[in-house]
Amino acid sequence: MSTAADAANDAADPVLPEHLAPGGFVDSDSPEVRAFATRAAGAATDPVEVASRLFEAVRDGIWYDPHHLSTDPADHRASAVAEAPSNWCVPKAVLLAAAARARGIPARLGFADVRNHLTTPRLRERMGSDVFVFHGYTDLHVDGRWVKATPAFNAELCARFGVSPIPFDGRTDALMHEFSGDGSRYMEYVHHRGVFTDLPLDLILGTFDEFYGHGRMTGGGVDGAEGAEPDTFVR
Repeated sequence: MSTAADAANDAADPVLPEHLAPGGFVDSDSPEVRAFATRAAGAATDPVEVASRLFEAVRDGIWYDPHHLSTDPADHRASAVAEAPSNWCVPKAVLLAAAARARGIPARLGFADVRNHLTTPRLRERMGSDVFVFHGYTDLHVDGRWVKATPAFNAELCARFGVSPIPFDGRTDALMHEFSGDGSRYMEYVHHRGVFTDLPLDLILGTFDEFYGHGRMTGGGVDGAEGAEPDTFVR
């Protein structure tokens, strides 16, 4: 049941035309995104069910790989992400936003810094930190309210870490595992960076260079060698 507070929040954070319009990265009018959204939604027409199906398709259809972050803008367009076998959280959030818009669901991108307590030694060495800055999620306007969903971790990867994949019912926020399978702390949001109608790629890459060191997360760091030992994130 909606409350007066819910109504006030909705009025203060309305759906804008750009939340349904194609963007430079959230290219919801592209053939690739439209085909992806059609396959993922299937026969569903209810926006709640459509949102849930799109989320699951992005979450599990694209392997989460934080080791290969491209600086090429073309790689971050939803039309390219839709045809990629693996990607990291930000492009996956872009695809979910674009697929939602393609199906008439208002969507935008949200970002936050996340502390990861279950990072792997290889990734920790590369990052020099357990904080993921500009972790991406998707904000979807469904059933009269904004709900947040992060489609980053696919089910197979979650099984490797001993946790269940994050479910999204289309109505309740699905942000991140708070605890691991054994009950220890897994991930926590430490700083929210706001919501955007399209991808602020230059801002993200610039923040990566400032926080981790120039080029460290995009091919110039300790993980650049082809013969690097694979870890849990690597397929």
